[in-house]
Amino acid sequence: MILPRIVFFDMEGTLLKREYRLDTGLVAPSAWTLLAERLGPECYEAEEETKRLWIAKTKYKNYLDWMQDTVDIHRRFNLTKAVFLEVIASVDFMPNADTALTTIHAMGAKSVLITGGFKALADRVQSRLRIHHAFAGCDYFFNELTGYVDHVNLLPADEAGKVDFMRLMCREYSVDPADCVFVGDGMNDRELAQAVGFSIAFNAQAELVEVSTTSIAQREGSEDFEAVANCIRNRFAG
Repeated sequence: MILPRIVFFDMEGTLLKREYRLDTGLVAPSAWTLLAERLGPECYEAEEETKRLWIAKTKYKNYLDWMQDTVDIHRRFNLTKAVFLEVIASVDFMPNADTALTTIHAMGAKSVLITGGFKALADRVQSRLRIHHAFAGCDYFFNELTGYVDHVNLLPADEAGKVDFMRLMCREYSVDPADCVFVGDGMNDRELAQAVGFSIAFNAQAELVEVSTTSIAQREGSEDFEAVANCIRNRFAG
């Protein structure tokens, strides 16, 4: 392979900055965590407990069950559309994510975002970075009169589910996963990292570093996503 056919990306902690102050060593912090914090300490602790139960595999049969439990917590603590959009708008992009994606697209690669996070946040990322396709785990619909959560669409966009979405896109483009790249940061990215030909653990949890082809480690506050584009370019040059 000379050039990657499809580059798959995780979102939070990868294309978007990680909130290190909320990293408890469990599931990597995300907008789910930010939202729980915004709704108050009781909501935050309830959301953290779902993480402990997910890792322990003592309650949830699958990712959809875990997300539904968290959705119920948000409802219980009266999440409104205004608060939700405030949190979505507060998340910062990784430095030089724009230039990195421009470089990757110039290689002729398709870009695909696969995240267990919120579709509203994935929409922000896809629009700004011109990502070709995006799959997100949770799409909230709010009641226009009350502002509260009215309905939700959940997709299994985590662990094995990420691999399923990857294979779907490879099938559509008639591409072998061996000719694809994945970039992520969380332990929940392990299966996808091992299912493609080249994987980059970007400032990642140790569990992902262990199974990825290569890793990029940068100091907190000195993150630069252009290192990802350079890594891909160097790997496939010639």
